[in-house]
Amino acid sequence: MAKDSPQKRLAKLREEARVEVGRSKARRKTQERFAQPKRGKRGAGAADAKAIAVKVLGVAAVIALPFLLYVRASVFFYARLGWTPWLAVAGAVVLVLGLVSLYATWLARRVSRTARVSSLARMVAVPMVSAFLVYSLLVLARVNAKSDDVQSYFRALHPVLRVAVSTVMILDPGAVITDMQRAPQDYGRMGLPVNPRTRHYLQSDGWVHAVDIRTNGRSELRNIALQSYFWGMGFSTLRHIGTADHLHVQLR
Repeated sequence: MAKDSPQKRLAKLREEARVEVGRSKARRKTQERFAQPKRGKRGAGAADAKAIAVKVLGVAAVIALPFLLYVRASVFFYARLGWTPWLAVAGAVVLVLGLVSLYATWLARRVSRTARVSSLARMVAVPMVSAFLVYSLLVLARVNAKSDDVQSYFRALHPVLRVAVSTVMILDPGAVITDMQRAPQDYGRMGLPVNPRTRHYLQSDGWVHAVDIRTNGRSELRNIALQSYFWGMGFSTLRHIGTADHLHVQLR
């Protein structure tokens, strides 16, 4: 049997090498195909969780913004610009209704691009928000008041402070007002010395300028968040003990 020529043997070796390289590439691709999805799933899971967290925070911020604007604008108009209490609240209401109108228009246009739908959305959203804002200024739910007396004093509270308190009940439905209006004789009943300068008395403008909120039986994180909220909105705050641990909030 005749031996293959050197040229044939070289060609055969090249073909075998080519086949082996092809097999190696195929094995490598197979390994990557089975290994990559595991890494991809972990990476995709982390990315999805992050994206969901960002969306949730974004939605929460969008929902909270009108309420925070309501409070902060009321304080700004009253304390910085010197507007009367009701005018300050009215100015804040106008800003909130403008923001809600923008929300309604944007949401309506996500559904339909017709001007009629946007107008209808505003016609529904604005009256609903207006009714809520007015209601929150006039009514304190019994569950948010320590007693019937405290609940009855709500309308004696300064309107700007009332705005802040009513908003707290939305953001923290479990908050409880323990005290608002006082008279000098109330200190004797509580076993405390009379405080002639307290803002719990009716002030010269006819309103009570201070409110106490329960901190007992609540987590410290919630108490810190509550105090930070009032401080950030422009009120003076003091955590102290009279008859019990509470958060004292007053107009500056």
